[in-house]
Amino acid sequence: MPAARGTLPDLNDLYFFAAVVEYGGFSPASRAINIPKSRLSKRVSQLEDGLGVRLLQRTTRKFVVTEAGERFYRHCQAMLAEAQAAAEDALSLGGEPRGLVRLSCPVSLTQSLLAPLLPSFLARYPQVQLRVFSSNRRVDVIGEGFDVAIRVRDKLDSDAQLVARSFGPQRVVLVASPSFLAEHGEPRVPQELSSLPVLSLFEHEGEQTWELYDGACTKNPVAVRPRLVTGEFRVLIEAAMQGAGIAWVPESSCIEELRGGRLRVVLPDWGLPQGILHFVYPSRRGMLPAVRAMVDFLADAFERRADELLNGGAPARATIDRTAV
Repeated sequence: MPAARGTLPDLNDLYFFAAVVEYGGFSPASRAINIPKSRLSKRVSQLEDGLGVRLLQRTTRKFVVTEAGERFYRHCQAMLAEAQAAAEDALSLGGEPRGLVRLSCPVSLTQSLLAPLLPSFLARYPQVQLRVFSSNRRVDVIGEGFDVAIRVRDKLDSDAQLVARSFGPQRVVLVASPSFLAEHGEPRVPQELSSLPVLSLFEHEGEQTWELYDGACTKNPVAVRPRLVTGEFRVLIEAAMQGAGIAWVPESSCIEELRGGRLRVVLPDWGLPQGILHFVYPSRRGMLPAVRAMVDFLADAFERRADELLNGGAPARATIDRTAV
């Protein structure tokens, strides 16, 4: 029987509804969670009746999530995450980390940092499942039900509902190929960048302003018009190696190319803004064993990589912590 309006809905119905939205329909949700399609449809209909709102618009060919359905779905995700957290917290008394960890990470960091690390994590923790959302969009950690989000920003997140753990600054460099510098000449001051082809990771069109700092931490803005704009570090690095221009990229993403001489640092005596690599996670859920295992594993890996960058023979260059300027 449908629940009386104003009463709390059955948590299972929230699970069924969220599965239908997540998997894009009743049939794929039925296959994914092994519940008959007819039962899913009936329970979602009962949920709508109990709430007194239409969550899904159904036709013979497709279904559409209504605005009310979208908002309700976000709450379902949060409630289901809490329920899973409670279960996992109880199971944690048994010791081994287990359960699902939902992780958000920028695309380029997913490719350059996470890709080589995640197989080792899965091997170490066989009871843990990972769902990695790779996007440059700033996700709503709590509203979208993520356990951890990896971010690189010029300052730490200050949201009171989130706990932030920093793993140090990410140095940024200007790089170009030896052949490009031989053809165009090596710039000596930032203003020369205005007349040279540049490649930018700042994803907005038209003229951009790059900020460099001298030894006295004085800001020197330079107007540039990039030939290539993309948030994909690998694309910028490949283009720079093939002589397309001077690229603005994180040093950690091109360290091997620098060591091998395929790229050279441009304007090494000038500082560029740094980003701070950090994790954020919901403070109200605390650190479940599987989430803590994920954070500790990546923290150790990132710290080892930072040590390699400092002690592994990377070319020295000036760096400026933008938050201190």
